[in-house]
Amino acid sequence: MSYSKQDIERRMEGALASLASEFAGLRTGRASVNLLDSIQVSAYGGVSPLSQVASVTVSDTRMLSVNVWDKAVVGAVDRAIRESGLGLNPVMDGQNLRIPIPPLNEERRVELTKIAGKYAEAARVAVRNVRRDGMDALKKAEKDGEISEDRHRALADEVQKLTDAFVKRVDEALKSKEAEIMQV
Repeated sequence: MSYSKQDIERRMEGALASLASEFAGLRTGRASVNLLDSIQVSAYGGVSPLSQVASVTVSDTRMLSVNVWDKAVVGAVDRAIRESGLGLNPVMDGQNLRIPIPPLNEERRVELTKIAGKYAEAARVAVRNVRRDGMDALKKAEKDGEISEDRHRALADEVQKLTDAFVKRVDEALKSKEAEIMQV
């Protein structure tokens, strides 16, 4: 039988982990090294994550420092950060970029909570897609005579309960992130 509760749970955990990394890239009022995780840099004839061409550190609550390892890609890193949509303007200092984190205004906070909502909805959809795959596997197992109709119903309830629990966790993560963004 191709149904596996552990596999379904693992895939739903993956959707939550993906949401957590998306949220880490959303700007709040303070500096965080995860803020730049989603930035892709055009360098060496391809596109690389920022973490593969530089190291990011927090100098203080409102300042990030990016130490670019290769002098040739400093401009590309600067451009990638400016074009990231995070509203950041790096200051070049040799192979280092200092990035002041401006305080968020009310309009930007509302915009960021909407983006957080979109990320959360994508995570809910991912969880529901995993549920659908599990339900399809159960239908096939019943059709092929591997499980009884009663067992199918019991396992389908189990999958639904898992789905509900994971959707609740997504909603809680969203609520927490919105509160963090709106905090002045």
